[in-house]
Amino acid sequence: MNALLSLSRLIDAMNERIGRSAMWLLLAAVLISAVNAVVRKTFNWSSNAFLEIQWYLFSGAFLLGASYTLLHNEHVRIDVIASKLSKRAQTWIEVCGSALFLLPLCAMMVWTSIPWAMNSFHSQEVSVNAGGLILWPAKMLVPVGFVLLALQGLSELVKRIAFLRGAIPDPTEKHVFPTAEENLIEEIKKMQGDKQ
Repeated sequence: MNALLSLSRLIDAMNERIGRSAMWLLLAAVLISAVNAVVRKTFNWSSNAFLEIQWYLFSGAFLLGASYTLLHNEHVRIDVIASKLSKRAQTWIEVCGSALFLLPLCAMMVWTSIPWAMNSFHSQEVSVNAGGLILWPAKMLVPVGFVLLALQGLSELVKRIAFLRGAIPDPTEKHVFPTAEENLIEEIKKMQGDKQ
């Protein structure tokens, strides 16, 4: 189990770095969108390449950020029933969900998207739009994103099983630290208590 937990930590660290890097793609997309709007209004000129690069950047942020979101347990869920169950039962639901749904979905997406992306690469597929960009880099993001998501799914599965076996504390517990504002409020309360 220790070797699997070490592998899990390695996957977590990798997806943490990739996810944090992918966040910058959104900023780049916003900046390109703003420049495109200014150039279009000021010089009455635009290019489909501006629109397509925004699409590529957003796709990259989404596909590369999915594993980061899973790492931080932030995927959208409806916990109407699960929230009423014990922590152990919730963990079993997570284990079953990962093993029966997440990992098979990722495997299917990787299996079907690799030929699609490789075909685009080998043919050097270009957008049909005038001034459009090559398509294969964006298409390669699909299998890469799902491989990263599958790896993170395996990492989460290892952590949940280790928790069920009592080897580690609950991996979903968030260690929330007080904000600077909350610390300041506590200091003010202490100072007011000292004056009385």
